[in-house]
Order: sequence, then structure tokens, then C-alpha cells
Amino acid sequence: MYQICCLNPISKKGTAMLGDSYQLTDQLSGADAVLVRSADMHELELPDSLQAIARAGAGVNNIPLDRCADAGIMVSNAPGANANAVKELVIAGMLLAARDITGGIAWTKENRENADVSKAAEKAKKQFAGTEIAGKTLGIIGLGAIGHRLAHAAEALGMEVIGYDPFLNLTDVKMTKNLDELYAVSDYISIHVPLLSDTKGMIDATAIARMKDGVIVLNYARDQLVNESDMASALESGKVRRYMCDFANANTLHMKNAIITPHLGASTAESEENCAAMASQDVKNYLENGNMIHPVTFPRVDAGKPQQAVRLGVFFREESALDGLKALPGASVTGGMRGGYGYAVADLDKMPDLEQVKAMPGVYKVRIVRG
Repeated sequence: MYQICCLNPISKKGTAMLGDSYQLTDQLSGADAVLVRSADMHELELPDSLQAIARAGAGVNNIPLDRCADAGIMVSNAPGANANAVKELVIAGMLLAARDITGGIAWTKENRENADVSKAAEKAKKQFAGTEIAGKTLGIIGLGAIGHRLAHAAEALGMEVIGYDPFLNLTDVKMTKNLDELYAVSDYISIHVPLLSDTKGMIDATAIARMKDGVIVLNYARDQLVNESDMASALESGKVRRYMCDFANANTLHMKNAIITPHLGASTAESEENCAAMASQDVKNYLENGNMIHPVTFPRVDAGKPQQAVRLGVFFREESALDGLKALPGASVTGGMRGGYGYAVADLDKMPDLEQVKAMPGVYKVRIVRG
């Protein structure tokens, strides 16, 4: 019986896919795998029993990736599972920014006791007038699962779209290889990139200076992608008309002309079910078959179900380990390297000398998947 620790509430429609060989628990000690959403794992002591951590979402900044990779613990995420939910929230953000809907709602609440509210509303509504998004240009930084969907949705709403992604060359979206070009023409700019050392604070005073006056910036990816001090100054001066952000913190909540939501991007029933299903499937496939379908630090390895008597999961730091595994009698090996970490599944007719496998160059963990 596999023990699966849920550090956050996980959709039952997802965990039901695990089957009768799995038991859910809130105890990390003795767990074979972890299902997690937003819980911070950096300070947790990871038990020796732990084989996998599956993030029921996209971002993995709450997981100690290096420590897990060094321990031979698979970390997976659920890319694209929440893409539609985030896309829809970004569209809502554009509409909220274009039309002072929140101001209008606040006015109606303040005037709910006014017997002549209908007449007052006709006079007051001018102060909440806005603009339409049709005909405006949306610049999308990052054309992954979310950005790609957003591009097509915006086009369907009558917007012009220009995308920037140095890792993709799409033919169904107008693309630019020059980020400054995107800044110069965009009325709206939406960010959809991971938080990395070279993307942290990418929207700063220099970037904002290259944008159109009155631009609307939407950040539903990660708060640290934006230099919040520079954004606050741009909002004060009017250079940026609105900042739409899904990350409530001490800085964003005090910004002028910012509309902040409390990390609602993936907060839909459908998204939570999709993420839980993908995370559960990844855990099941890894524990039972040794396959890594959506790994974060290791290469993707899919060898299907075991067809031979023995299956090993081998972790290594030198690519020459693959040659050693392939040299084992009757071995069928699927694997590779990603960054400084390697992983392979080795199928064999009989159990090899495990000490010999562990002694191969760079090998630091061997897991018996079947045998």
C-alpha cells in the first residue's frame, strides 16, 4: 500500500485515479509520495521513504528542487492543467482595467440607501467611463500553454496580438524577437514566463520607459517578475494606467491604480480537478512504472509498463552511466540527462548485481521498480 501525503486539500476527482493500492494521509513521515499545491516545503524534513513530489499546479517555487534532485526524488508539475482558468482571469483583468467596473460597484454599494439612486447613477456613471479592448494591441510575453490560449482568445475579442518568446517560433501568432518592439506597440502587456534568475524583476523602470504611455500591465504569473517599486512609481506618474496583479502583498496592495486579486489564477473547480488528476497520474506512473512524465529537474522518461522481469530506476550525474546500463545483459534502457542530473529506466530479464550498478560512473541512487 503506497502512502500519499497531501500537504494541501487535493481534488478527490484527481486522487480517485490512484486506485485501491494508495492510501491518502496528512503525515509526511513514511510517505512514498507527496501531493502539494501551495504549501511551502523548503523547511520540511523529507523522509527517506519519499520517492516523488507532484505539484498540483505549474509553479514549483515552494519545493526544494535541488535538495530533491540530489536525493533522487522526482518532482513533477502539471503544465497546462490550469491554463484555461488563468487565461479567463487575464481576460477578466483586461476588462476590469479597461472599464472602471470596480469603481462602479463600489459606488452602488455606497449609495444603496439612496432612494433616488437610479437618478444619481445616471449622473455618477460618467466618472466610471472607460475604453473598449477591441482594436487594442495585446503584447504577450511567454507563449506557453497560457499565453498561447490567451493570444487566440484576445484575437477572438477583436484585439491585435503580438507575442514574444525566445524559445518558441509559432506560426499562428504574430511574433517578435525584439521585446522592445512589443513594448512600443502594446496597449496591454501580459506576462507569462517562469520566475528564473534572468526573469526576476524583468518589468522594471527601464522596461516601463520603453512602453506606451498609459499602458496596462497584467501579471498573473509571479509577483517577482515585476520590480514593484518601479511599478508603483509608474502608476503614480500615470505612465502605467493600471497594474493588474494576482499577488496580494504589502507592496501591491498599496499601489495607486492597481487591482489586486488573492492568487485566483487556478482557483476554479475545473482547474483544481485537472491539476489533481495530472499530479495523481504522474505519481502513479512513477511509483508503479518508474516513468517521469512531467518532471521538473530530471529528463522526461516514458518506458511504458514493465515488460520484463526486472525494472530499475537509476539516477546519475554522468552521461556515461547510460553506456554502463546498456552494457548489462539483455538490458533495454530509456533515459537521458537534463542539466546536471540524469535518470534512466532499465528493463532486464533478471536482477543484476546492484552493487555493480551503483558503482557505475555518476550513479547515486538505484530504485527497484519491479523485481
